[in-house]
Amino acid sequence: MKIYFYSLGCKVNQYDTESMKEMFRAAGWTISDSPEGCQAIVVNSCTVTSVSDQKTRQAVRRFKRSVPGAVVVLTGCMPQAFPTRAMDLEAADIVVGNRDHKKILQDVEARVGKATSSAGSRIFDVETYDHRTEDFDDAGIDNFSDRTRAVVKIQDGCNRYCSYCIIPTARGRSRSRSMESIEAELKRIRAAGFREVVLVGINLTCYGLDIGRSFVDPIELACSIGFDRVRIGSLEYDNITDDAIDRLSKLPNFCPQFHMSLQAGCDKTLKNMHRHYNTDEYAATCAKLRSAFPDAAITTDIMVGFPHETESDFQQSLDFARRMAFEKIHVFPYSPREGTLAAKMEQVPKAVKTERSHRMLAAAEEIRQEFLHRQVGRTLHVLCEQYKDGVVTGYTENYTPVEFRSDAPRKNEIVAVKIVGVEGDVCVGEVR
Repeated sequence: MKIYFYSLGCKVNQYDTESMKEMFRAAGWTISDSPEGCQAIVVNSCTVTSVSDQKTRQAVRRFKRSVPGAVVVLTGCMPQAFPTRAMDLEAADIVVGNRDHKKILQDVEARVGKATSSAGSRIFDVETYDHRTEDFDDAGIDNFSDRTRAVVKIQDGCNRYCSYCIIPTARGRSRSRSMESIEAELKRIRAAGFREVVLVGINLTCYGLDIGRSFVDPIELACSIGFDRVRIGSLEYDNITDDAIDRLSKLPNFCPQFHMSLQAGCDKTLKNMHRHYNTDEYAATCAKLRSAFPDAAITTDIMVGFPHETESDFQQSLDFARRMAFEKIHVFPYSPREGTLAAKMEQVPKAVKTERSHRMLAAAEEIRQEFLHRQVGRTLHVLCEQYKDGVVTGYTENYTPVEFRSDAPRKNEIVAVKIVGVEGDVCVGEVR
């Protein structure tokens, strides 16, 4: 039996997909690199924007058309947040929410081989989160296939309920993984040969609040296990205290890359978003990070066209982004999510959102190029990840992409590279 997995969205989704792969592999299934010839296909969805939902629907329908004999499974954030819409997607033979990944194996094995023409044969299995008793789904992994760096999920869910965000509905309340479970998985990952690990969560800096721990604790643990590099996933502003920064700065193998979501550089818009900080507070935290980590890369997300955003509000956001000189900015237009407060607010016209997106993207690209060109002349350490046509691609400690020529393949190897130029979004170097 062969099964193919297609994952959309964030690194937490990547981890969940890897966990499902291991579950099926242990049951005797073969994990395929392509959907052709598979008995089952799993789409692990994202629902952070309406575009994410569209990509999910397109993927489900595409797989049903291209491999008509396969059982198509829809799981992840989209069916958990919008079960009715998921149920209406008839191309999905099985619909399972985020809370129920462990049920997918039994559902697929019950469904494989049955006629697909009958709507009654569909399986719909979405349970809502129980906010009072929900625990961390501790379904660990032993490896992270086909990648140089491994991802380990240490936290799930979010308690913030920003006015635009559906993720608390899709992921439930914040909950932390035990340090014992994290340690066991990190040791397995290290034993598998990984030199770099990324610790991820939906609201990573809230790790430990429910179990009497700090989010720094698992980072220190990972750094003590023998990885050359320990990296963290996306951060919210929460709990990045002076003490946390001081503790992190003492870890020699901690990578100084901080993707800290801003969402807007305008205090009025931040308040409407229910973000619980202002631009001065955010800027002060970034200044502390850059002081503690001289080679820090601070990247962020900026949303444009949020309800009630005026041209003046947008200009404040644009000016703040330029002033902060982020190393990279992910720009996206606001997308109404049914069930959130912002969806009920006065909306900015689509044409205005598109125009503002273009302006913010242009500024983001200018800022990005300035950062990349500042790397020219420096010698940086690159973890080699891919080799193609004589060119090795990898990343530095602060996640700067680098390419260099090599006569032989290099993978999972850390080499010193002098940066000699920039091509597009990549630094070009020479091995020292």
